[in-house]
Amino acid sequence: MRDFRDLQVWQKAHRLTLDVYRVTKDFPSDERFGLIAQLRRSAASVPTNVAEGFGRDGERELALFIAIAAGSASET
Repeated sequence: MRDFRDLQVWQKAHRLTLDVYRVTKDFPSDERFGLIAQLRRSAASVPTNVAEGFGRDGERELALFIAIAAGSASET
């Protein structure tokens, strides 16, 4: 069985998440519960959904989680 961490899409999404956390640490503190939280949540959702979809049974479920990840990437 392959590891989801071998997928380029997961690697790029993980890097995106790390970058979002790095960039948002310099945002104004009054955005901590607004924009910062939303950006971090949506960015972290991308690799999480890729990993979850990869661990599911079947192509249909994988496609569903990839679509959710794409939506989160768009939100970010």
